Amino acid sequence: MHPRIKIGIAGYGNLGRGVEMAIAQSPDMELVGVFTRRNPADVQLLDSSVAVHPQADIEQFRDQIDVLILCGGSKNDLPEQAPALAALFNTVDSFDTHATIPEYHEAVDRAARPAGKTALISVGWDPGLFSLNRLYGEAILPVGSTYTFWGKGLSQGHSDAVRRVPGVKAGVQYTIPADAAIERVRNGELPELSTREKHKRECYVVLAEGADAAEVEQSIVSMPHYFAEYDTSVTFISEEELKRDHAAMPHGGIVMRSGTSAAGTTQVVEYTLKLGSNPEFTAAVLVAYARATYRLNRSGVVGAQTVLDVAPGLLSPKSPADLRRELL
Repeated sequence: MHPRIKIGIAGYGNLGRGVEMAIAQSPDMELVGVFTRRNPADVQLLDSSVAVHPQADIEQFRDQIDVLILCGGSKNDLPEQAPALAALFNTVDSFDTHATIPEYHEAVDRAARPAGKTALISVGWDPGLFSLNRLYGEAILPVGSTYTFWGKGLSQGHSDAVRRVPGVKAGVQYTIPADAAIERVRNGELPELSTREKHKRECYVVLAEGADAAEVEQSIVSMPHYFAEYDTSVTFISEEELKRDHAAMPHGGIVMRSGTSAAGTTQVVEYTLKLGSNPEFTAAVLVAYARATYRLNRSGVVGAQTVLDVAPGLLSPKSPADLRRELL
């Protein structure tokens, strides 16, 4: 029996808690500590035998952790934390600001490579599993188009944007893919779809005391980058309804590649996710890739890597011989 891979978690919100759950389902791993910027005494883990430490003390644990899983946010936490921590540990993160991944990769690589560390960035389901499916589709059907649809699901970034609107006490936002657009792709039509044609957005909002509903609705539907480009509905509800009906974090989506093979025959590839909990599923992907990160580092692969650089067999706890026998 190989020694178990020693995992640390940096940050303990919904994602960090999901990582703790996923490690509990992985017999080849053990959680050695959680690191937080909060008061460690205020952080309740699912397994009370695991120690919680101040994030400021993390450097003292360099020799006790094989892979550190970073569970901070992409907007403010990871751009600062990931390069600093990748100089000390092998790391995995879920940085998901697609437009700035190249710069982020460069910053993390600059820190990890000279230290001999392996840093797997932008791991999750998009970027992550969906990125792989886009690559497979494009490589196999070079003549065609790729389509990505998200939802139906609760978008954490868009929900946050709703909550920042003056007059909003609380709220959530769901991204809804357009069935008509999906059917056109499935039919091999190769449609050119605008942003508005692919998704709509549904907001459920609790008004702050004295706020003007019409004004709040206008502020939301006209918000650039978030809602202005979409058909957006705003429904006002009570705080009780929000707690009762909108506490879960479902999500998912579809990646489709529609193209033609050499003789002009239509071929459509489709990959679908239906997730009861977005953070728990993202965490499970991070944990599988932590196993790959450990193996890559031991084989001498260092610097920043992405899911596009990792052989699928490295994700599995099974041996290559078992995988050939059972899955090929």
